[in-house]
Amino acid sequence: MSEKGKIINDPVHGFISVHGGLIQEIVDHPYFQRLRRIKQLGLTDMVYPGANHTRFHHALGAMFLMDLALETLKQKNIEISASEEESAKIAILLHDIGHGPFSHALEHSILQDVPHEKLSLAFIERLNFLFGGRLEMALKMFQGKYHRQFFNQLISSQLDIDRLDYLRRDCFFTGVAEGSISAERILRMIDVHEDELVVEEKAIYSIENFLSSRRLMYWQVYLHKTTVSAEEMLIQLMRRARFLIENGAKLEMTSALSIFFERRFGWLDFITNPEKLNAFSLIDDYDIWYSIKNWAGNPDFVLSFLSRGLMDRRLLKVNISNQPMENADLEKLRIQYQNELGISHEDATYLVFEKEVSNSAYISGGGRIGVKTRNGEVLDVANATDLPNIHAMTQVVKKYIICQPKTISLRTFL
Repeated sequence: MSEKGKIINDPVHGFISVHGGLIQEIVDHPYFQRLRRIKQLGLTDMVYPGANHTRFHHALGAMFLMDLALETLKQKNIEISASEEESAKIAILLHDIGHGPFSHALEHSILQDVPHEKLSLAFIERLNFLFGGRLEMALKMFQGKYHRQFFNQLISSQLDIDRLDYLRRDCFFTGVAEGSISAERILRMIDVHEDELVVEEKAIYSIENFLSSRRLMYWQVYLHKTTVSAEEMLIQLMRRARFLIENGAKLEMTSALSIFFERRFGWLDFITNPEKLNAFSLIDDYDIWYSIKNWAGNPDFVLSFLSRGLMDRRLLKVNISNQPMENADLEKLRIQYQNELGISHEDATYLVFEKEVSNSAYISGGGRIGVKTRNGEVLDVANATDLPNIHAMTQVVKKYIICQPKTISLRTFL
């Protein structure tokens, strides 16, 4: 048992205390240490070179903010026991532990429809078993089954600790200062009203800034057209590798990753077989890059084209539209590249495709951000103000991205 805690110097929040005992044991566990090898923003560093921070950074930062949130609530006479405090910090520490290599980009490429939230649950349940049931309360909080619901809102809601940390952290490492928020200011103005997490009315401008920042970061960072191009190339690359393997090809990759190309694993595999969960815990970004470097010289044109494109940052060209492309027009575009490159129509689908992206900074009525007015009434933030920006941010905006090769640079691959 590790009783002695540690102090970590975080570039975003300053000094973060990792208290000894159970929390330190969890941080030291291989499941958690694996997050050091998974970047928070996947391939975003192809646009913002500084975006090399990891899920490990983010998890510790989220725990720091959870500590601040709980201290604020206790100062406002909300009773929180020592076990509840520890469990809330563990739940937020482990909220992203189910992320696989390159996070969201490969969420459905390596596994069979198993989102990271379900894998996080599987990891927490396994850790609860390994630590003799000491994570039981944290597990309930994570699932929203704990009888005090505001704990789950701190972990997962439209104004949760997760978002407060990643927005500020991603702004810092990308250098996109316009998306910066004051997480500490917001957390100093939270409260609990009838078991619901709320913010005080004077926080309304900070919430507006938080939602504006989130919308800006989605369009300028998370859904940046170049980032989308790189991530879609990676998805198509994994799809092509699986296709080739299923048709008898032998592709070089790490032994840890090869398990997930031999067959597709679903949710029940990880619940019923801890060994499968252990196997997943061994793969990270480095397994994928190892494969990409090996596949760059493969005789299969599509596999090598996509691999070399990612290695050399020769990405697919992107066109953005407010309307989806007609299927007939998409087919014409594929035929054009099919003829130019001398590849099959099936091969062309890996290089020419459409991706829909959407962004909604706030979903009114969907797990609301509650604002406690001076008279004690709690209103949805969308109804608590006449600020036009907040009303505008309740609208879902969709865009359609067409990816295709850059013809001029194709000759370097032939």
